[in-house]
Amino acid sequence: MKKTLLKIAIAGTGIILLVPSAFAAKEKPAETNQSPEQVEANYAKAIESRTADILQALALNDTNQAARVHDIIIAQYRALRAWHDDNDAKLKAARADTNAAAQIKISLKKLHDTFLARLAEHLTPEQVDKVKDKMTYGKVQFTFAGYVAQYPALSDANKEKILELLKQAREEAMDGGSAEEKTAIFQRYKGKINNYLSKQGIHPAKEKPGAKSPAN
Repeated sequence: MKKTLLKIAIAGTGIILLVPSAFAAKEKPAETNQSPEQVEANYAKAIESRTADILQALALNDTNQAARVHDIIIAQYRALRAWHDDNDAKLKAARADTNAAAQIKISLKKLHDTFLARLAEHLTPEQVDKVKDKMTYGKVQFTFAGYVAQYPALSDANKEKILELLKQAREEAMDGGSAEEKTAIFQRYKGKINNYLSKQGIHPAKEKPGAKSPAN
């Protein structure tokens, strides 16, 4: 069955990123004018679809292993939903107080680390990376390819640093409560990358017609 895709324009770059509609806009389905039962049914369907996509990418041959990984991922989506429901308003209120925000996020970090530890019991490090990539829409590879295209003179050390920062973004973004939040996290790290390249005296190649900037 073909999945509906939603076109998301990347501001200022001319790039259009195709994102499965189940992931678009928010991690949770819209809850307007829906009964609690409808909300829960829609949410369950959405996270089952996301988890199925991840399992397809992993291509696990052991059905027992696949079932365990499935349950771990489903549990994480539900745990993240509950965490954001409980803490997003608190984070917004503590926006000007970095120490308070950091305290709130301690429990999110614990949730993150526990999830990865549980995955590591059943998957290789490379497979765990696949899970991270699927939970963040493949933004590491997509954005890295944009930098390589726009900065053709990058050294191996430059590329390694860019990948390091993008993977840091992925680590944070996989805990995001919405597609917008995940994108904003990558955008923030993209700013760090741009500052790094500027300090290294590395500038983008002169734009040609149809040239692509690094993706958000």
